[in-house]
Amino acid sequence: MPIKHLHQLARIFWTFLRISPLTFGGGYAMLPAIQREVVVTNQWMTEDEMAELMAVSGAAPGGVGVNVSALVGYHLAGIRGAVTAVIGITLPTFFIVLLLSIVYAFLQSYPKMQAVMEGIHAAVVGLIAAAAYRMAKSSIIDKITLFAAASTVAILLFVPVSPVVMILFGLILGLMAVFLKQRWGMKDPLAPRERPSARSTSLVAHEYFFADGI
Repeated sequence: MPIKHLHQLARIFWTFLRISPLTFGGGYAMLPAIQREVVVTNQWMTEDEMAELMAVSGAAPGGVGVNVSALVGYHLAGIRGAVTAVIGITLPTFFIVLLLSIVYAFLQSYPKMQAVMEGIHAAVVGLIAAAAYRMAKSSIIDKITLFAAASTVAILLFVPVSPVVMILFGLILGLMAVFLKQRWGMKDPLAPRERPSARSTSLVAHEYFFADGI
């Protein structure tokens, strides 16, 4: 394998290796961190490309953090890049969870440990909402996407329906909206949108989120 490819794989591995232990809980909490590294710091993808990739990752089975990592790695270096990114994002998490499980097994009956867990649960709700807000900023672009998002949340909260059904609902609604807008000569919602250039910043631990699930 050429040295250039090895260097790229090393950069992919190191980037995701740093993200994983700094976003305790992972999952949707990892998305702002991954977006910052991929779009702003390394400039591997545009914000529009990253938003589409996140949408696909959230709709696919499995953990969204791992899905995003795999797709970013594949976009950059094919199958090798996907495998490298997944190993980088999961390796620290595996050892951290293993260590915490051992510690929790000995301390779970203590009142202070129970109080800590209750506090974490409360913080998780707000931080997942913050990650959802960041995704909504790039995904809700008109009244139709706003309607799809709001109706999906309402239905999932109050109706026992499978998330797969809601994903298909969003797919059909999006295709219908694009078809009708193009037929009526309206602005193409899929056209590239200009965005202000983001300033390059380095990875800072305290700017990352904490949430639930990898």
